[in-house]
Amino acid sequence: MARIVGYIAASLDGFIADDADSLDWLTKRTDFELGEYDYTLFIKRIRTVVMGRATYDWLAREGGWAYDGQRVIVVTSRPLDTPLGPLETRSDVDALVAELRALDDGDVWMLGGGRLQMAFLERGALDEIEIYVTSAILGGGVPLFPPTGCKAMPTLVSARALGGGMARLHYRFD
Repeated sequence: MARIVGYIAASLDGFIADDADSLDWLTKRTDFELGEYDYTLFIKRIRTVVMGRATYDWLAREGGWAYDGQRVIVVTSRPLDTPLGPLETRSDVDALVAELRALDDGDVWMLGGGRLQMAFLERGALDEIEIYVTSAILGGGVPLFPPTGCKAMPTLVSARALGGGMARLHYRFD
């Protein structure tokens, strides 16, 4: 059975993008020392990448696509006119959760924003999340976890200070 995981960065005040939908506060920094937690190592263990339409549109707008080695599923009810790469679409989250749970060829990464992660959390379908908290206060933007009324009590697996003012928090949802 596939593990469904999150791997995401957030500002100290809990935002994953600023109010202009930018990640400059994260991507322009060069002082992070992630070591064994670096994205390039993380992505090697991922077989399936799942993202929502907003994340897909952001990638299309920013010109980024680095998932040719993985199965990619975009959760959307609207057609993708010119897909960025090989991908599949789904609109039924419940059916997608069942489909992903049946996989046995590697981990599933919930890429991007908190809305889709919350949809999976609400269904008890997010197994773990790594949150990389940076020493930036954005004052507003896209929240890590949008308010949906969902309540959870994840178990803190580990917390570690990393270089450049970043901390890694690793949680498991039981």
